[in-house]
Amino acid sequence: MSLEARRVKLWQRLGLGPVWQQRFIAPAGCSEDPAAGAQAPPATAIASMDWDGLQRAVTACTACALCETRTQTVFGVGDRNARWMVVGEAPGAEEDARGEPFVGQAGRLLDRMLAAAGLDRAAGGESAVYIANVLKCRPPANRNPEPGEVARCEPFLRRQIELLAPRLILVMGRFAAQSLLATDASIASLRGRAHLIEVGGGTIPVIVTYHPAYLLRNLADKAKVWSDLCLAREVFMRKN
Repeated sequence: MSLEARRVKLWQRLGLGPVWQQRFIAPAGCSEDPAAGAQAPPATAIASMDWDGLQRAVTACTACALCETRTQTVFGVGDRNARWMVVGEAPGAEEDARGEPFVGQAGRLLDRMLAAAGLDRAAGGESAVYIANVLKCRPPANRNPEPGEVARCEPFLRRQIELLAPRLILVMGRFAAQSLLATDASIASLRGRAHLIEVGGGTIPVIVTYHPAYLLRNLADKAKVWSDLCLAREVFMRKN
């Protein structure tokens, strides 16, 4: 079953139906129809955008109510030729203020984790990594992402993955894993093995691990994340 078919099946199990049939009531200043107008381009338009066009579309997006409360969108950071990609869940307060994913205390922990695996968000070449989130806008009070918000942001992330064409994706956090893999399974059940997603006519291995913000509250699970990073490195080397 393709990634798209699994995703539609997941939304149906959640009672939402296919993504393109979801009802959306726009707040003031946001798009009435997520598929109408330049500020909320349809998935078919997003699928043909280059990096610069995609970033402009994210910056201008008003497809859901998060446009009303964000300071700015958080597109992504890192080398656009990187062979590693990290996907998180949603921006927090510091990310919303700075416009960069994974900053603050959780971001510093992520940087240390990446350094242990020989990766650096500011580097190029073999050490390069590109970092993005499922949501490009901060949910108010850092609440959990809602299914409709994830659905409307998903084409942006999918296009980022297509443009980057990474050799491996490291997914951090339950919502990111469930979105990318189109599943409602727990982190514990998804860890410890490589998953494959179909993007741009090819397959990309995905390794699931805990979010750095979770680790700050559960230090004992750092060993599990180190194990996940070692698995990611092993799968990456096999992919090469």
